[in-house]
Amino acid sequence: MTQRTLAGLLAVPLLAALWILAATRPLPFVTYEPGLTVDVLASTDGDEIIQVGDGQKTYRDDGQLRMTTVYVSQPTAHVNIFELMHDWISDEDAVYPYSAVYQKGETTEQNQQQGAVEMVSSQDAAIAVALDELGYDVKPALEVLSVVDGAPADGKLKVRDILQEVDGAKIASTDDLTKAIDGATGEITLGVLRNGKPTTVRVTPGADGKIGIQFGLGYVFPFPVSVNIDPSIGGPSAGLMFSLGIYDTLTPGSLTGGATVAGTGTIDGDGKVGPIGGIQQKIAGARNAGAQLFMVPPDNCADAVGAANGDMRLVKATTMHDAVEAIKAWVKDHDATLPSCEGTS
Repeated sequence: MTQRTLAGLLAVPLLAALWILAATRPLPFVTYEPGLTVDVLASTDGDEIIQVGDGQKTYRDDGQLRMTTVYVSQPTAHVNIFELMHDWISDEDAVYPYSAVYQKGETTEQNQQQGAVEMVSSQDAAIAVALDELGYDVKPALEVLSVVDGAPADGKLKVRDILQEVDGAKIASTDDLTKAIDGATGEITLGVLRNGKPTTVRVTPGADGKIGIQFGLGYVFPFPVSVNIDPSIGGPSAGLMFSLGIYDTLTPGSLTGGATVAGTGTIDGDGKVGPIGGIQQKIAGARNAGAQLFMVPPDNCADAVGAANGDMRLVKATTMHDAVEAIKAWVKDHDATLPSCEGTS
């Protein structure tokens, strides 16, 4: 056996071991891929995604308003070099450093919990903005965004409860609520508004002085409106599309003129559209779903211009009102001049 042959024979198992190591060793990166899109004007299992109560008139018309999502590898996922190479080469996928997406030690459960909280807040802001656009009176309030499993408030308070009183005293701010709970030495009585009806809840803080809720800005609406999305979808990035869907549902005719419009963007109580992650993947997903128009948050414009949008027009949506006006203009004339991301650097 020659020395070259022997070297070749020794190299084969070494190369195989290296390939196995590369395939199994997790690397500190996160992958982004186009996710599913959901028509917020549609129904799921016979129930409309956007539901309106108290006998309010709704208008179920043709056309689609699609929220977009991204498949993101989870905090504890083992992403190997082959997966990274595939997404790096793809013109629709992306790879980011782990530290740019997740906190050190973050778990999948923590990430999903935060996503659920952000979804609740996003939906409520979207409802408030849509109703305000339609001229309804919407009042800000403190709202329960999540309840910790097994905590004192578990089974007593519910997500979306509006917090109004503690032991008979009105709550005017987050500081009022925090001080009232932290200063309690025994059972406290909370006055809440649940599904529009006042109710009383009694809770005894734990040894740490907490009752186990996360609360934030909510709203008291003139009538019930809800957005029923698969709970596995979290985060705040569908706020703009929720608000457009609610607006369309409460106004005669099809906002999209029967066409398919998609988009993304957070929404705040003033109707301002904020940035999101994975804009290029969301544009690709919307294009694959047949959307003809895509709403882009201003802060995402620079990255959106380089996305594989095909024939789908990209529209810069600074506010929910701007988005409504742009869609209406486009319905009248598909060649109309619309707010554009072109020229953004």
